[in-house]
Amino acid sequence: MAWHETHKEQSKDRILKSAAMLFTHYGFEKISINQVMKNAELTRGAFYSHFNSKSDLYAQAISKGAKVASKRKPENCPQNMKDFAKYYLSTEHRDNNYEQACPLAFLVSDINQQNKQVKETYTKTLKAFIAQAQSLTVSREKALQSAVLMIGGLALSRALDDKNFSNELLAACKAGVTSLSTEEGVNVS
Repeated sequence: MAWHETHKEQSKDRILKSAAMLFTHYGFEKISINQVMKNAELTRGAFYSHFNSKSDLYAQAISKGAKVASKRKPENCPQNMKDFAKYYLSTEHRDNNYEQACPLAFLVSDINQQNKQVKETYTKTLKAFIAQAQSLTVSREKALQSAVLMIGGLALSRALDDKNFSNELLAACKAGVTSLSTEEGVNVS
């Protein structure tokens, strides 16, 4: 029986979704190709028809993870920086253990140890995030500051074992992003 012509693309998509979810939750070193393939319900042999190496998979998974995570946003969000920060810095986003988490926040300490291809993909993904933030404000500087508050705040809040402190940190970062937006006179209502 011949494979459907979209089978290869569907298989690759399953692998990327699996890898993105596993890498953002456990990091590059703790996840093996076998674990990615098992989670995708495919054999290890299928891996090599799509990727040259684990690093190649990692780089592509960062992009896939960002796309999957962005699709989970509430309808019509973000409309402004306040809504963007409210969504991004939510406890639901921080505590998401089963779906795709944001690779920008949850892989930030892992990226520095990776190869050029992975760093380039992470950089491209971060630039897209900043562009999205910049579309909601009038200043690139404020967009950069807001992006750092959101990504750093989410990453730090997830690293903490004290939920009250973690929630306090998320709230402070949301307030910081809102403050940056109102300093410019941008409507954040």
